[in-house]
Amino acid sequence: MTSNYDPHKHHRRSIRLPGWDYRAPGVYFITICTYQRENLFADSRLHQIVETAWQTIPHQPHAHRLNLDEWIVMPNHLHGLLVIHAGEQETAAGDVLPVFPPIAAAKQSAGRAPRLEPGSIGAVIGNFKYRVARRINCLRDTPGGKIWQRGYYERIVRNERELQAIRQYILDNPTRWVQDRDNLDTLLARMQQRL
Repeated sequence: MTSNYDPHKHHRRSIRLPGWDYRAPGVYFITICTYQRENLFADSRLHQIVETAWQTIPHQPHAHRLNLDEWIVMPNHLHGLLVIHAGEQETAAGDVLPVFPPIAAAKQSAGRAPRLEPGSIGAVIGNFKYRVARRINCLRDTPGGKIWQRGYYERIVRNERELQAIRQYILDNPTRWVQDRDNLDTLLARMQQRL
């Protein structure tokens, strides 16, 4: 059997900012989609599992410097703003003063291989996705069933204007869903163009 695999065409490109330390203080806009964009969270029981898991992120040991900002669970995806603080102390979500670091401020050493570090956005999202999948699969008696699309979308928020635009985007998401519920790719592309 011959393979048509071409490593230059058929490999996953990271959408992460090269060299960025994803444990660095800042505001991160996250979008996580369900496996094959299935409308799993239209089921109120599954929707509640996702909401509860998201709300408890700051209480996880690996996320002690993290707070939630605006977020929403939609039938086939979740949008949320995560804020990582510089200090060890926790702050109430309403008291969060976002940190907008310059891109160069949190760069890793050149050539260093990226790792999934405790407290990093990748570790937080990985733990969240695992907890949700385990609970949903337990509820539906589907051990090992796929709940989430591989990976997630993330954007480092650069300034106050961008933060306000993303907050509004999240708040407006239910209205956009009604208008274009089957085309999340178009919505994500529009979101990237506006920011």
